[in-house]
Amino acid sequence: MCFVDLEKAYDRVPREKLWEVLREYGVRGSLLGAIQSLYAQSESCVRVLGSKSKAFPVGVGLRQGCALSPILFVVFMDRISRRSRGEEGLQFGGLRISSLLFADDVVLMASSVCDLQLSLERFAVECEAVGMRISTSKSEAMVLSRKPMDCLLQVGNVSLPQVKEFKYLGVLFTSEGKMECEFGRRIGAAGAVLHSLYRTVVTKRELSRKAKLSIYRSIFVPTLTYGHEGWVMTERTRSRVQAAEMGFLRRVAGVPLGIG
Repeated sequence: MCFVDLEKAYDRVPREKLWEVLREYGVRGSLLGAIQSLYAQSESCVRVLGSKSKAFPVGVGLRQGCALSPILFVVFMDRISRRSRGEEGLQFGGLRISSLLFADDVVLMASSVCDLQLSLERFAVECEAVGMRISTSKSEAMVLSRKPMDCLLQVGNVSLPQVKEFKYLGVLFTSEGKMECEFGRRIGAAGAVLHSLYRTVVTKRELSRKAKLSIYRSIFVPTLTYGHEGWVMTERTRSRVQAAEMGFLRRVAGVPLGIG
């Protein structure tokens, strides 16, 4: 696996290339004109200690904070992904998956180091062709294997570091494929939520039990089970998760933790 980081992804998108990609994806006419109008004569300024600089024109990059920017970026990255796709990848059921993309968080996958290097080279070429650049200082390689293996990847003449663990979209992946560390992180994060809500919610008499359970379902449970779609549930894992849940619920119910 290669976790790819793009340098200043939003800020480097060339607008002329973006219009080209949108036309390729069928966005034309008045809709394209409306999108382009958002970027016509766009300017920025720099604020330092409350003072603003003179406005200067900005001809590259997506608008920060605009609701449309994530969609435009996804379309832009989809084209890069499709053009860089080859025969490499991993088989999952009847599907062959060579990459995972969530905004500018990219993971390239292959069954061998050679195939992964080829996939990385094609991806780098397509990025360069549209003005994007891979950050070699933040991109890393990792091998999912029970036995230690070297994975020497390069972008140009720069070698990428190989790591034993990597946090992708908030989930910790390890080279051994074990999830115990991630379970511990989830339980720890849920414990932090319990601690922060203890006085203001859990033991607050003015709040009804129904309100407390609503907060439990909307805050505590999502924190505890984030990324659970990729978990392999064992009896030990299930017991740890249930113990964390019961710890919250017992406090809400006012039941001492030692009573079973």
